[in-house]
Amino acid sequence: MGSSSIILVHNHPSGRREASREDHNITRQLVDAGKTIDIPVHDHVIICGDSYISFAENGWLETSP
Repeated sequence: MGSSSIILVHNHPSGRREASREDHNITRQLVDAGKTIDIPVHDHVIICGDSYISFAENGWLETSP
């Protein structure tokens, strides 16, 4: 059985909650790869201590198929 969708999650142990340029670049690459194989990426969440940042909540993911 294959995957129906993906949520990406990683941590920033440095204490910086902001998404880096590299975070944005790899997310775009993974969203594009997911489109190629019909597996949507629904979010990319960065955990930092007791807080997080969500690409979906910030409108940084393309939502159209």
